Amino acid sequence: MSASDCVVTEIPDVLRAALECADDGIVIVDAAHRITHFNGAAERIWKLARTEAVGRDAGILTLKCLQADPVADFRDEISLVRRDGSRIKALVSMSPATVGGTAHRIVFARDVTADAERRVRIGLLHAVSDQTNRAVIITDVEQNIVYVNSSFATLFGYSSEEAEGRRAGELIAGCHTDRDGVAKLVKRLMAGGPRGEIETLVYDKHGEEIWVSARIDAFRDKKGRVRHIFALLEDITETRQLRSLQQLIMSALADEVPITDIADRLCRRVEQIAPGVVCSLLHVDAAGLLHPLGGPSLPDDYSRSLDGIAIGPEVGTCGTGAFYGIPVLVADIDADPRWQPYKARPLEVGLRACWSTPIKAKDGRVIGTFGFYYREPRAPSRWHRQIVDACVNLGAFAIERKEARAEIARLAYHDMLTGLPNRAQLRHLITTAIDACPTGGHVALAFLDVDHFKDVNDTLGHAAGDELLIQLAQRLREHIGPEDMLGRLGGDEFVILLPQRNAQDAERVASGITEALAAPLRLGSKLMPMSASIGISLYPDHATDIDTLMQQADAAMYMAKQAGRSTHRIFSAEMSGLAEQRLALIAALRKAIAEGALSLSYQPQIRSCDGAVHGVEALARWHDAELGDVSPAKFIPLAEECGLIEQIGLWSVREACRQMASWRRAGLNIPSVSVNLSPINFRNVTLAARLKDILAEYGLPPDALMLEITEGAFMRDSVAALETMNAIRELGVGLSLDDFGTGYSSLSRLAHLPIRELKIDRSFMRDIEKDASALAIATAVVRVGQGLGMTVVAEGVETEGQRRTLAELGCDVVQGFLYAPALAPVAFERWLIEHCAEQAKAMLGRLDPAAAGREAVKRSA
Repeated sequence: MSASDCVVTEIPDVLRAALECADDGIVIVDAAHRITHFNGAAERIWKLARTEAVGRDAGILTLKCLQADPVADFRDEISLVRRDGSRIKALVSMSPATVGGTAHRIVFARDVTADAERRVRIGLLHAVSDQTNRAVIITDVEQNIVYVNSSFATLFGYSSEEAEGRRAGELIAGCHTDRDGVAKLVKRLMAGGPRGEIETLVYDKHGEEIWVSARIDAFRDKKGRVRHIFALLEDITETRQLRSLQQLIMSALADEVPITDIADRLCRRVEQIAPGVVCSLLHVDAAGLLHPLGGPSLPDDYSRSLDGIAIGPEVGTCGTGAFYGIPVLVADIDADPRWQPYKARPLEVGLRACWSTPIKAKDGRVIGTFGFYYREPRAPSRWHRQIVDACVNLGAFAIERKEARAEIARLAYHDMLTGLPNRAQLRHLITTAIDACPTGGHVALAFLDVDHFKDVNDTLGHAAGDELLIQLAQRLREHIGPEDMLGRLGGDEFVILLPQRNAQDAERVASGITEALAAPLRLGSKLMPMSASIGISLYPDHATDIDTLMQQADAAMYMAKQAGRSTHRIFSAEMSGLAEQRLALIAALRKAIAEGALSLSYQPQIRSCDGAVHGVEALARWHDAELGDVSPAKFIPLAEECGLIEQIGLWSVREACRQMASWRRAGLNIPSVSVNLSPINFRNVTLAARLKDILAEYGLPPDALMLEITEGAFMRDSVAALETMNAIRELGVGLSLDDFGTGYSSLSRLAHLPIRELKIDRSFMRDIEKDASALAIATAVVRVGQGLGMTVVAEGVETEGQRRTLAELGCDVVQGFLYAPALAPVAFERWLIEHCAEQAKAMLGRLDPAAAGREAVKRSA
């Protein structure tokens, strides 16, 4: 039976025309499984002409539903294979029908390929949206939510079912949300404007604040009309807001902004990101007294009233929290008994609650409090707790820096051993006394030097010598007037400033001191006899400038020593002969330099981690045939005064490099040698080139040389000195900042200097085991060095306890009499061999304890 023989189902013309106009493909199949109707839409779907389909077996349609028996209704989206082999997605439905008593099946087919692809794309977009860590909200033009992603649910706590259909402003906006800013953005979008961004506070399901950055845009139809509004929300609570606090404080610290300004900036920034909060930062001093640092929104009179209040168990919120060292919340200031003496002023300005958290130093001390005041009785939110966690750490850093700088400033003008004014402070005090001296008045200056002090150090040790100086300072204080001032120049030299005293008054004071020192001092179990020589100069009789007055008092003191010690002398013109002695010493020094009579001794520097040699410090020594051993403390300042110091510095570098080369040829592995240079050396722009030539001459790498400098190298002529220092650092030669902590250099400047090493001055070592201030300064220097990636070297280490304390602090290298004094080259070589042998034995003992034990038995036998 051919296709032409098939009986076509009779369909009225009107209905046939309707079927031809249908968008869906319509196929009628008779009981014989023959196609009896095939409309135009079906031709397009199957890509099969009607003449090729009608009368043919329905199998050409590749529809499995037509093969089912018994016949049943069918509806599904299938993959349809067309005549040309291509595939489409089609929505196919089939229903049985009886026409004129004959069973037929009617098939409806619709090409849904585009819809299927769109659904796949939408599914991918949903998957991508759910994978992003940003919250996505889509609303209609009335701002009713039609879609949220999984990150929205995670951030705000609402499921999609809870969110969809609700207005976005009702769901996540709150009292401190910038509704006006959001409304302006939406209005601009509705008017055809560009997308925009805004940062604002929003609220989660539980009312907790969240800072978000919201990017808001519109979805438009082909005619440009807004159909949906889209918002992409990023949680910036930690990444931006809290980091902005860190950046604010760290940049202020780097710029050396005063602590009160830092506290003010911190409080203002906190009040910006935590609307409704009134912020306060207090310092707790060593005596447990409160001192306001910042609180810009608090009344000035209230802040002033807190200054000097002692912390305690019933002292408001901050005082109580500082006393117990724990956070304290007072949800109702008016009703809390701890606030009764202090509540009047806060209540007047509308403050109803207060939450305070103690700020602690690294050693656990409470050094401050960070407080939040609220205008209604309430507890802190999660966001507020996050802010305070960050601010407590920042506040601790700022306050500890303030305390460290205060201590460094104190040490810059006070002697650490005795607590007396040092040389710098004495000059200021003398200047003040001279300026205040009336016409016809006098100012006396007395120099005091302990007799035979070197014998105490040599016989009883430096610790006993230090104790003697401390007791001497106490006794001197007891025998000067309330208007008189006592200071220590260094070593065993003291200065007594006597304002409004003439020669007779000064002599009476000097005689009283001499008598007072006749009684021996007790050093441990020993009674130590002592005496001192005193020299006196007078303003304006002897001189009108400080330097000359001090030189004259010094000259008079030496005359007192020559007179047999334990006495005093007033300066006279005859003492000008001392100047001749000074000239003779200068001549002898020039001759020593010319004839190569100077020498270098070497003191080892030991690594704390393993006891290995880190390097050596080269120290200049001078032995004169007539003068004997001349102390560096005497000839180095003299060389600076007479212009010889630069020559000595370059000679020291050359001699140290020569010795290093000699040691390396002999197989002695010494990593580097440190040489002290004067600030004058760094004013010479050719210094780096000279160093390069010296290193090349002896075949040494640049890292074999370390130059020790003091703050004076960059405090004067800083531009030229810094250029020289940078050139030296580029050469590869190391720079070490000597005597760090004894001056008053800028910490921010230190971070930008080409320094590789910090040296803790020996003056901090004596009491490091028992004095909290000494330990704090050493700790600060080590932390500064660690933070800047520098090696930290401690000088003057004499006891195992000092070494152990420094090792616990993380100090990299130690140097001092604990290991060896400065040694001549041959003596140092012997020391080095012995030290290496001890190191090897110790290592052997760790590797093979049994062998070490046998060796010990063998030695004892």
